[in-house]
Amino acid sequence: MYTTQHHSSARVASWHQLYHAALFETDRRELPRRITAAESAITQRAQELFNSSADNIEEDEALDDAMYALQALQNSLAYEKQAA
Repeated sequence: MYTTQHHSSARVASWHQLYHAALFETDRRELPRRITAAESAITQRAQELFNSSADNIEEDEALDDAMYALQALQNSLAYEKQAA
């Protein structure tokens, strides 16, 4: 049981870390890679939760919110490129 809980906590920390790295990246050239890595980790975690029998509604909502924020960030990058 401990291993499963610990393993799950590590996965939550992983997508959180990648998400925050994307949000706070200051190098515009590096930002697309950060966004892609975070989106991939979020998608993987969402699939894990979907296949889980546990009630994870709070984390599901956090994943949705994080994906929305990353998409908004990606859209702002695309807008900046068009404006330049």
